Amino acid sequence: MSDSLSQHEVELLHGNEEFRGPGIRKPLQLVDYWRWSGSVLLDNTSRGILAEFLIATALGLHKKPRREWDEFDLRMASGTAIEVKSSAYVQSWKQSKPSVIEFRIAPHRSWNAETGEYREGIKRWADIYVFCIFKGKKPLHPLNTSKWEFYVLPTKTLDQKCPGQKTIRLSSLEKLSPRKCSYAGLKKTISDVEGEIKL
Repeated sequence: MSDSLSQHEVELLHGNEEFRGPGIRKPLQLVDYWRWSGSVLLDNTSRGILAEFLIATALGLHKKPRREWDEFDLRMASGTAIEVKSSAYVQSWKQSKPSVIEFRIAPHRSWNAETGEYREGIKRWADIYVFCIFKGKKPLHPLNTSKWEFYVLPTKTLDQKCPGQKTIRLSSLEKLSPRKCSYAGLKKTISDVEGEIKL
């Protein structure tokens, strides 16, 4: 029984996998579900996952499926853990003015996907935070990497300057001297910050 409940390995799917069973009108493929569920890229949830994907692609970590419930978002080959946060000036709903750029940075309990258990304590579990801002205005093209900017910060800076803080606005984040970069500079910037924290 315990084996049937253990975490199973997941491989990347291709999109041409077919739905099967009584009542299915063929052809109905996985890509149809993806289109239905993920086409609104500016929803908070979808935009956050897109931001994670951008970081993963910059670091070459996109060959394995994303884990939904884990103590941080990405782990580099070196073992360094990364937490990705996103925000945007324009949302998918009607607005009277641009949104305030704000990120959640609250310490939290840790669910470990490999063990299926919570770890003891409440803290920030990643080594590095990457704050992603979609700065695009209309027309909106979230797949255009030039419309994004990134701020990379060691977690220890947040722990020292904002120990119990739950959210942080862009103006306050900038006072912490994060490394700002474009998508093209992400890999080097993250590597530089990783080098700093390992000194």
